[in-house]
Amino acid sequence: MATITRKSVNVVIVGGGWAGSIMAKELTEAGQHVVMLERGAERSTAVDGAYPTSLDELEGNFRFKIFQKLQKTTVTIRNNITQTALPYRQLAAFLPGEGVGGAGLHWSGVHLRIAPDDLAMRSTVIAKYGKSFIPDGMNLQDYGVTYAELEPFFDKAEKVFGTSGEAYTVNGKIVGKGNAFAPDRSDDFPLPPLKDVTGAHLFRKAAEAVGYHPYSIPAANASRQYTNTYGAQMGPCNFCGYCSGYACYMYSKASPNVNILPALRNNPLFEIRPNATVLHVNLDSTKSRATGVTYLDDKGDKIIQPAELVILAAFQFNNVHLMLVSGIGSPYDPVANTGVVGRNFVYQNISTTTAWMDPSVYTNQFIGTGGGGVAFDDFNSENFDHGPLGFIGGSPVWVNQAGVKAIAAAKAGGPPGTPRWGSAWKSEMIDTYTHAVRMDAHGSNMAYRDVFLDLDPTWKDAFGRPLLRMTFDWKENDIRMNRYVVGKIEAVTKAMGARRTHLGMKEFGQPFDTRFYQTTHLGGGAVMGDDPKSSALNRYLQCWDVSNVFVIGSNAFPQGTGYNPTGMVAALAYWSAHHIRMTYLKNPGPLVPV
Repeated sequence: MATITRKSVNVVIVGGGWAGSIMAKELTEAGQHVVMLERGAERSTAVDGAYPTSLDELEGNFRFKIFQKLQKTTVTIRNNITQTALPYRQLAAFLPGEGVGGAGLHWSGVHLRIAPDDLAMRSTVIAKYGKSFIPDGMNLQDYGVTYAELEPFFDKAEKVFGTSGEAYTVNGKIVGKGNAFAPDRSDDFPLPPLKDVTGAHLFRKAAEAVGYHPYSIPAANASRQYTNTYGAQMGPCNFCGYCSGYACYMYSKASPNVNILPALRNNPLFEIRPNATVLHVNLDSTKSRATGVTYLDDKGDKIIQPAELVILAAFQFNNVHLMLVSGIGSPYDPVANTGVVGRNFVYQNISTTTAWMDPSVYTNQFIGTGGGGVAFDDFNSENFDHGPLGFIGGSPVWVNQAGVKAIAAAKAGGPPGTPRWGSAWKSEMIDTYTHAVRMDAHGSNMAYRDVFLDLDPTWKDAFGRPLLRMTFDWKENDIRMNRYVVGKIEAVTKAMGARRTHLGMKEFGQPFDTRFYQTTHLGGGAVMGDDPKSSALNRYLQCWDVSNVFVIGSNAFPQGTGYNPTGMVAALAYWSAHHIRMTYLKNPGPLVPV
């Protein structure tokens, strides 16, 4: 193994997904020489989305072609601090991406804006219900940034992503039938909403009938041909059902590979190096300034890449892991309740309800699009009175039919209690696949003192680094919220005319189980905020302790929300890049006084 030192560059970015691609585009526009390091292989829609070979369910969703490979590095998981954590050896509960495009290549496309109240959750809860309403051990925090500040960057991201949707208000005026609870917008969506599949149509009518406020889910799946602000072209979605887990062969689903990287690849200020495993960020003798990164290339050589500015833009827990192994920020200690890196780890609180329609109603679950569907937000965020209910948080409810494929349908079978084989299994599986509608309560997850990330004292990766250890379990607050919101779905299924319904609820005492997929929406661990004692990053996603390191991703979320994270990650990336361009590059140093 050789050690090679490369020529210094202005910026080195770790991670080739949405966050990294946005930062690279913004900083090359500012005249910076940018090197992007991606752990996985080079990927493109032309190759990985080639029709018809890319439409292989076994390869895509069961052999995980474009997901992270766990043989060299993974995380260890336990439910509480009394247990010994074990490595996550087989992808199941969550599915991080790997390769150029990251999870942005295999995501579904749900593209939402965070609720203003969620950005100031602690302040909002105290103002409405009093400080005593916050349970002991819950680390409730504000983001340190407002929706008004982020709004231009949400708008910018939607125009880059080619997001399909319908606004409710624009500049204070009602303009459409969008989400009545959504914050005001400065402009409408760049594309009209996608059409409703049958199940979403039935759900919309029933939700309206019981008094809820349904709307078309904003989707980064193009409803018609579109050319984005970078000149990248998208084709109209054909509802093939191969969104989540696949590179879209129609070029209809937004991805870094389709929407940003084509505008970067021929820029002489930009270089992408795939198969580059970053081992750590290099710090100077004071530990207050980064000098670059060290990585292994595809030949196994150790490469030192000096840089003036280091941006960590990998998947949530990979960002946290790199901070911990590099000695950036103080590691969180849940016993002493000190430190910040690893604090406030959160997940997504999701469960699925199934309604079986009359045999004359064919729901055609094989038809679908990743971000398309219908939702209502009546029980999300602070859109309802939590006072008598005794929990914090909420959940949208939606039919987000992304396309149920044959193997997944057979694996799911029928309702609970259905045999796993034989004629009864076959009958129930066919009935479910043909006549059922699935609805998700896609809820928030609060942060807690004893839910965190740290370095595992026993297990190491293939490069000799301690694995990241995840200590996580569901708490009573989140289970109570889930059960309350799911209980509200029953009235909708009755209005739909369902002949039977299975309400999917979390059970008290049922631990987090890594064997079953939930979502890949992990957050926290290196959160943003106004206080360096409770946040690893300032409001611009700049490290408090190492001012030339910025960390971009859902790791910045102080608590989990009811929405998918990508919309917020993109807005934060554009927000951070704006302040790097306007302020930091002119006078490098802390953007917020410590």
